[in-house]
Amino acid sequence: MTEGMSLRERKKAQTRRRLVAAATELFSERGFDKVSVAEIAEAAEVSKMTVFNYFASKEDLVLAPMEEHIGDAARVVRERAPGESASAAVRRQFLAAVEAHDPSVGLSDAPMVLALRRLIQETPSLLIRAQALALRSLGLLAQVLIEEGEEPPVARIAAAQLIATRNSLIAANQDRLLAGESAEAVAPDAAALAERGFGLLDQGLGAFAIRS
Repeated sequence: MTEGMSLRERKKAQTRRRLVAAATELFSERGFDKVSVAEIAEAAEVSKMTVFNYFASKEDLVLAPMEEHIGDAARVVRERAPGESASAAVRRQFLAAVEAHDPSVGLSDAPMVLALRRLIQETPSLLIRAQALALRSLGLLAQVLIEEGEEPPVARIAAAQLIATRNSLIAANQDRLLAGESAEAVAPDAAALAERGFGLLDQGLGAFAIRS
């Protein structure tokens, strides 16, 4: 992850990971609402101000990794090749992420990742924020389609279907990992389910937004 980074960038990335690790451990032990930013700072051996230099809020300590990926679907549709539909582009990116066991598609069984996922599911305020991120993802994808000339209502309908499919697949992967299965064991089924899910979607969107 730090390949190609400068020394300063590597140190910042290390501090960021240390903060997330300290927060995750405290949240898992005592619950999200019962841990203060000051306690996270103390556990990570930094100042409270340092925490806020990296994360705007306590919620961001949990949701920042998810927020980094809200534009994935929009990006891959914007960059798709001539002749490729929006649905095919999203499908291609998702399957590549499954093959890589990427956390963004619910296929990382790293203990910290699983702890964060479980925390989101068990904390109403975090779950609401996570749902808001999904809506932002939908909005970004719809905007790409609108910029390409699709009517806004149609663009939003298509984006909603694509994002809902992705999120349903991610949730299925996460549920199995949180139940104790390994990413290695889940990955083949995750790929097959993704093929089936996007295949169903293609019955309605297969010929939609094909780049000329």
